Amino acid sequence: MRIGELAETVGVTTRTVRHYHHLGLLPEPERRSNGYRDYGLRHAVVLARIRRLTELGLGLTEVRDVLADDAGRDLVEVLTELDEDLARQESAIRERRARLRTLLDSGELPAEGPVSPELTAVFSELTHTSTTSTLPADSPMAAKDREMLALLDTVATPAERARIMDLVGSAVATPDAVARAHEAYALLDALADTEHPVDPADPRVDEAARALAACVPATLLPEGSPVDQDSGFLRAFYADFAPAQAEAIRRMLRLVTRGRP
Repeated sequence: MRIGELAETVGVTTRTVRHYHHLGLLPEPERRSNGYRDYGLRHAVVLARIRRLTELGLGLTEVRDVLADDAGRDLVEVLTELDEDLARQESAIRERRARLRTLLDSGELPAEGPVSPELTAVFSELTHTSTTSTLPADSPMAAKDREMLALLDTVATPAERARIMDLVGSAVATPDAVARAHEAYALLDALADTEHPVDPADPRVDEAARALAACVPATLLPEGSPVDQDSGFLRAFYADFAPAQAEAIRRMLRLVTRGRP
């Protein structure tokens, strides 16, 4: 058989046959006097087995192990490992689909999405405006807060994410709590006046810090958290705010970590 005939018989491409030759999976046949490879039935049998193994999901390295005559791994062992790996993938896919279904069933997704269902619920609570709230719907500070929560939702460990989401969720569990958050956002938004920059020593900075601290659970940040440490992340964090806003947040973090909301 010529290479094209072999490939057509087994149901693969000639490129695949040549690739298997290159990897040493399929022995090279002898060539005729005209230079063409002359494939026999044995080549078709081996090629068909390679196809069956790869269709099960084995990688070509595993196929080589199975085909080896001397130091090869037992086929049952290889297939058992494959079955276990597929079971793990199946479980992961079910979990991902369940998360997707929860997000889709929650209604309108937040602009920062996709985020966890827990954070989606927190965002939903924060969008319920109180009759006493003066927060505009497009509050820049509220948007930054949502972005930071989405960042934590992504980078925190599962256990830490669950702890944070539980604390944040409890902090906005009542209409009064949501109203306090809105009022704190409004105070912080007022510190970002670009036409008349607010001096960090302005009394409104301390007012905003205390209002924000009253919204933050005392245990959100572990005791002794380095809120004043000169780290790259903190520099980038504070640089994202107007100077007066950054000072208000810095004072809020000090109040919270000292347990004095």
